[in-house]
Amino acid sequence: MSIYGVSFDLVGKQPIVLLKTAEGNRYLPIWIGHSEAAAILMKLQGATAPRPLTHDLLVNMLAELDVDIVRVTVTELRENTFHASITIAQNGAEVEIDSRSSDAIAIAVRAQAPIFAADEVIEESAIEMEGDEVNEEEIVDEFKKFLDKVSAEDFVEAEVEGDVEDVEIEPDDEEER
Repeated sequence: MSIYGVSFDLVGKQPIVLLKTAEGNRYLPIWIGHSEAAAILMKLQGATAPRPLTHDLLVNMLAELDVDIVRVTVTELRENTFHASITIAQNGAEVEIDSRSSDAIAIAVRAQAPIFAADEVIEESAIEMEGDEVNEEEIVDEFKKFLDKVSAEDFVEAEVEGDVEDVEIEPDDEEER
């Protein structure tokens, strides 16, 4: 995935980060907090703060401890909230750490780590847009329509029916980047 942009939901004034699949025109809109949006935008625009912000501090600490940030992965959508993990490596061992998707993306931008999304997240939540000229508002509107059609019960029913699995994401799994 790549960061297509950071936008605002014009109705709720909530920031949204738009992730785009590497291949095709599929977009994953993720509502985030204002401070995380500012942190992502600041780094994308090449701006720096006079003192390290929280995400900078974390990345700096890991670097000092000789820990690499391997990747971040948006792992699932549960109760209208995206969940993510940050994969770190030290001395050849990888560890997955649970994270809010917004923090994981802010860290990925700083560490220049790749961003992935689980296939299930893409299949359930991504919006496919046609053509090369894509408007961020169109993507957000399409995703809102999707959210209006689903409920938490839909995901529970799918899990009970066996349609949703707990999948541990490994580096060799096929994921869209």
